[in-house]
Order: sequence, then C-alpha cells, then structure tokens
Amino acid sequence: MIDNSFLGHIEAIVSPRSVAVIGASPKEGSVGNAVIKNLVDANYSGVLYPVNPSSSEIFGIQCYSNVREIEGPIDLAIVIVPNKAVPQVIDECGKKGVKGAVIISAGFKEAGELGKKLENQVVEIARKYGVRLIGPNCVGFLNSDPKISLNASFVKRMPKFGNVSLVSQSGAICGAMLEYAKIKEIGFSKVFSLGNKADLNENDILTYLANDSSTRVILMYVEDLNDAKNFIKITSCITKNGPKSKPILAMKVGQSPVGSKAIASHTGALAGSHEAYDAIFKQAGIIKVETLEQLFDYAMAFSYQPIPLDGGAVIVSNAGGPAAITADSSLRYGLKLAKLSKFTLIELKKILPENAMTINPIDMIGDADHLRYQKVLECVLQDMNVNSAIIISTPQLMLNLKALAEIIVKTSKKFKDKPILSCITGFMENEDAVRILDENGIPQYAFPESATDALATMQKYRSIIQRQSEKVERYAVDTKTVQDVVDRCGQAGKNYISGPDAMTILKAYGLPVIEPILVTNVDECVEISKRFGFPVVLKISSPDIIHKVDVGGVETNIQNENEVRERFTKILESVKNKKPTAKIMGLTVEKFVSGGKEVIIGAKHDPQFGPLLMFGTGGIYVNIFGDVSFCLAPLTKSDAIEMIESTKASKILTGVRGEKPSDIASIIDCLQRMSQLVTDFSNILEIDINPLLVFEEGGGCTSVDARLVISNATF
Repeated sequence: MIDNSFLGHIEAIVSPRSVAVIGASPKEGSVGNAVIKNLVDANYSGVLYPVNPSSSEIFGIQCYSNVREIEGPIDLAIVIVPNKAVPQVIDECGKKGVKGAVIISAGFKEAGELGKKLENQVVEIARKYGVRLIGPNCVGFLNSDPKISLNASFVKRMPKFGNVSLVSQSGAICGAMLEYAKIKEIGFSKVFSLGNKADLNENDILTYLANDSSTRVILMYVEDLNDAKNFIKITSCITKNGPKSKPILAMKVGQSPVGSKAIASHTGALAGSHEAYDAIFKQAGIIKVETLEQLFDYAMAFSYQPIPLDGGAVIVSNAGGPAAITADSSLRYGLKLAKLSKFTLIELKKILPENAMTINPIDMIGDADHLRYQKVLECVLQDMNVNSAIIISTPQLMLNLKALAEIIVKTSKKFKDKPILSCITGFMENEDAVRILDENGIPQYAFPESATDALATMQKYRSIIQRQSEKVERYAVDTKTVQDVVDRCGQAGKNYISGPDAMTILKAYGLPVIEPILVTNVDECVEISKRFGFPVVLKISSPDIIHKVDVGGVETNIQNENEVRERFTKILESVKNKKPTAKIMGLTVEKFVSGGKEVIIGAKHDPQFGPLLMFGTGGIYVNIFGDVSFCLAPLTKSDAIEMIESTKASKILTGVRGEKPSDIASIIDCLQRMSQLVTDFSNILEIDINPLLVFEEGGGCTSVDARLVISNATF
C-alpha cells in the first residue's frame, strides 16, 4: 500500500481556493512582481491576497502587511522573502491555518551548512503546524486547468492546458521546457518545480499524479532521488496499472562518476550511479530519455495517441529514400514492423501504380496525391497485423499537404485504437498542415528517425503495462554459516573474502559451487589433487591479491602429479615476483570443470540505493567488454529474466549455430539467491562470481571463482 494521507494538503496546493503571495512586489523586474503578475495575467479563479507591509495595493488588489491581517481562509502561500525571514513567515502561516506553501526563496541547503540549518528550521516549524512545503529554491508551481488557472511561478509564460504533467528539480529547466513546449504545441496540466525538496519530494508528487484525472503523461527531470525503493513502488503502480497506466518519461542528469575509490570487484568497477539509475528506471517501468528533444518527441506521441495493441507498425511514404531511412531506423530503435496480410497486399496492388513498393515500408512513389494516401491508409490500417502507422510525406507539386493533413485526421478518428504519427519532411509552406495535425492530436515530426524512435518507444511501453506484479522469491538458507564466516573474517581484519570461505557463503545460500581445499605445501597439494581426480586447478590464496590471473596466480587443467608439482612452484615464483609483499596463505585445489558458457553475476552495495545486482558476459575480459546489466535488489524472477535478456550474453546462452541452449533457468535461480544474500547481509559491499559456468539446458551451472568484500574494507 502507498501512503496517500497527505493528498488533501497537496490538493490545497494544486487547486487552492485562495492564495497569499508573501513578498509580492510592485517593483518591475523583481521575482515578487513576476509571481503576482503571472497570477493576475492567468486569471486565477480563486481569491488572491498580496502580502507586503510596504504597499497598500499591487495591480489594483488590496495588499496586506502579513497573513494575520487576512480575514478569509488561505489554502496556499507563495513565499518570496529573504531566506532569514522564511521561518517567521511559515510560523505565521501555520498559526493562520495555511495548508500548503511554495517557498521560492533561495539561500538554503544549496548555499552551504548555514543554509541547511535554516532549511531544517523551516521544515520543523512547518511540521509543527501540519503545513506541507514545496521547495525552497524553486520557481513555483503551475496548474493550467481553466477551472483553476494558477501560475504561481516566475516562469515566462503559462502553458496551454493539456494532459502532460512535469516534475522537475531544476527551476531553469522548467522554464526552458515550457518555452519548448510552446513551439511543439504541447499542453501541460501541472508543473512542479521541487527545488531542494525539503518536505514534499518526487514520491509525494507522483502519488498525487497517479490519481490525477487531468494527467495522462508524466515528465521528470531528475537530479537525485530521496527514497529509491519507495520511488520504484510508487512509479510501478503508475506505469504498470493496465488500462489506467500512465507513462513516465524521465531525464536523469549528473551521472558522471566522481571521486571513485579503488574497487575490489568487477561489479564494483562497473556499477556506478548511472547504472543504478538505469536499473531503477527499468524496474519501475520508466522510459529513460537522453535529451530534452527526445523527451518532447516521446511526450507528443504518448499525450496525443493511444498505446499500440499487439502487432506491428506500417510505414507509408511518397518517396523511397525516406521510407528506407525509416526502415533502417526501425532496426536501430527496435520498432516492430507489421507483416501485411496476403489480402492487404492484393488490395494495395489494385490501388498503387505498378512500380510502387507494396511491401512494408510502402513507397507510393512521388506522384501520390492525398487521395492515394487515403486509400492506402484505409487499406493497411484494416489489417489485423497492423497496430500503428508512420505517415511520411515529402513536398511534391502533386501533393496538397493541407488536404493530406485532413485525410490523416479523418483516418485517425476512424481507427481510434491505432496510433498514427506524421512526418512532413519539408519546413516551408506546411504551416497549415502542421496546425491541422496539432489541433487534432496527430504528432508531427520533422525527421523520420524521430517518429520511428517515438513509435518504437510506445511499442515497448505496451510490454511494460502488460507486466504482472510478482512477489520476490524467498529461499530456505543457512544464515548462521554466513554470519559465522563474515564475523570470523571481520575479527581477523580480513575484509576481502575468497577461496573456501567465499564458496562456503555461496553454498549456504544454495548457489552451486566447486569446493576448493586450501593447501600449504606441495606434497599436500599432490595428495588433495589425487583425491579430487585429475584434471585439477590451482589458485593462489592471499588477502592481498584480488585478481589472481594478473599475478600468474592461477593454473588450470593440470593432468598429473608431476604437473601439480611444477605448477605449484610456478605460481609461487610468479606471485613473489609480481607481488613480493603479498601475504601468502597457500594455494587452493579444486576440480577442473570444462565446457559451459562463462558468465558473471555479482552485486555492489550502493550507499544511496542499497544492493545492486549485476549479470553479464564473464571471464577475464568482463571489464573490457562491459556487457552487463543491473537491477536493484530484491529482484523478482521477471527482473532476473530481463537482466539476462538485456545483454549480448543472452544470445549466446539461447544457442547459436546449432548449439544447444544453456541452462538459463539455473542463472535465474542464482541471481535470485544472490539477491537474497546481499539483502540479508548489508555488510557485503561487493561480490563477484566469475566465471559462473553455465552448462546445457538441464545441466545447471557452477561457481568457479568468487570474491567478496565486507563492510570494514579499506580498499
């Protein structure tokens, strides 16, 4: 269950019956003047109370010295006063019974330690009276619903009313996005500038938007998250809610790794902030975008058109070049194209000239007029294999673009459940056509690639909303054994765990392992090797050596007693030469296992989000190829499957060139067990199983080597 007890307070902020602007100013160019002017110009439907002890009226509206002088109730306060005056203002608002406040004032935690203390003081006062806060250090809030028409911000313009809502941590980005939205003719329902998120954060706002009937699409500009696990829970309810699902499009900034420390595992080296956010968005069903332009390209498609049903897209063009570009970009973006039925192909032959291309993409050739478009569109959209269409038109003397736009609108209304995207490739003399498309909710793109990308994303979102909620598997495991090993290693100052201890931990959680035995001299090594049966593997055991191969610390496929003696000496000499200061505990002996595919599974404890699971192509080149995927723990079976399918390794595991498929089910089981291990033991900072050898389907898998780092590590 999601806590929504605070929604009444957010409703008072979103749809207030009365607003007090504390710090309203008659001085042009000031923030206080811009906010009160925006409220007046937007024709706010409620009662407006400017508050400024130095003015008697602003814009012809009576001005008050403070909120206590106002006789009527106040739902929302907009605060634009110097930062040091904010605590007193919030105290007065609390005593007045104000339900919510948007603090535009800056100079809080973004300004340093003193500002942080001041911000904490403001929050403490607000909580004392039950006042909910947006900000501080934000540009304000907008609700463009004509029944409210609230522009409680200092952005340049009020957007037109639409079904898109924006949640942004950056006020500057809010303003820029609203300007760009004007160009793209995209309407907004609500715009939240969160600023420092001292009280209400993205999770609170998203909980409100989940039930907001005016919001169909949610855009997010994310710098950081307050509570990732709750974020996933809330957003999953929004994006995976069947017919009531709402797409969330998010742009994450600030993903460059900063201040990296020495890392002891492959997982630690590959799992950074960027990977954590990618994993979070994927689990939550959020569509991640890379640029603001892409954000708006997707927003147009999702806000105007329905989510495509099962099937594929059809591309209709009056030129071969753009059709070919769209076909190529379909492959790049993963747009599924429809295979037209035999009946449709026969009908197209009747409609189109002999030299036209009737396969998908359809090239109607350059002399196509709007009537040919109409006939072709009605023909292909009746095909049960077609779930959507991209209509491309290049400027030709034979084509009336305005008439074509009217045809597209008419066709869209006839096939309401099949999204249609338009691409008029010319920039001149097409204003009337674009206006008709905009007014009737047909997304228009200047380039075929943009339309293809947007429609491919809509198709992918279809699979997101079809996902079923799933419980996390819990296994019967031996936690005591793990705790004993971790405690013993910690007490001995041993932060890096490998060899027999690592395998003991894995075995306690049901992960398949090769059990190594530690030996301290060559005769003991020979005896253990005979007991295992040849061939065997020898590995150096040292708390100071992380990557054994790098120092010549591994010898494999040893066939007899003589080779054991030779390789034993070879390892010790190599290690002493390359790592002379390393403390040598001995060597481990284990049975040599051949065959199978090498993969890696691992986890890293992210300080902000908790354990982050990894899967990918294994072996010594894992850091070079970087073919890995991530998922936040705890993960479900579906999460594990998606992790595997997100990598190139999945193509190898499913079988290539006549090879039998590998036992993917055993990898899924291992990922879920590792998820439980790192969830149960938060002091496991890093863990790798590399390689995990995966055999043919039904043959299971085996952990060949493993390493862990526990919480008191000093690497």
